Amino acid sequence: MTDVTHLMTLLTVLVLAVFVGFEVISKVPTTLHTPLMSATNAIHGVVIVGAIVVVANLFGVQGNNPLLTTLAILMVTLGAINVFGGFAVTERMLQMFRRKESK
Repeated sequence: MTDVTHLMTLLTVLVLAVFVGFEVISKVPTTLHTPLMSATNAIHGVVIVGAIVVVANLFGVQGNNPLLTTLAILMVTLGAINVFGGFAVTERMLQMFRRKESK
């Protein structure tokens, strides 16, 4: 498989994943949003661990390429922001369903 064919395969998988993800998420009722968001935040945590492993392997093979270093740091940072922001939003939504304590 040539590099161009491999790249086209990866781009095809990415585009299909975006379409499938959009269709699945758009069909979720709002009452299920919080539990599903918690589950996807846990999955994103696993994705960040995988990204860190890929970055470590990339640096072992490619050496010190400043572009790859910058992109790797950016991707892991954006993934971490997504996870922590998702947990913050989930916690805030759960607080809306808690009973108010009377004084």
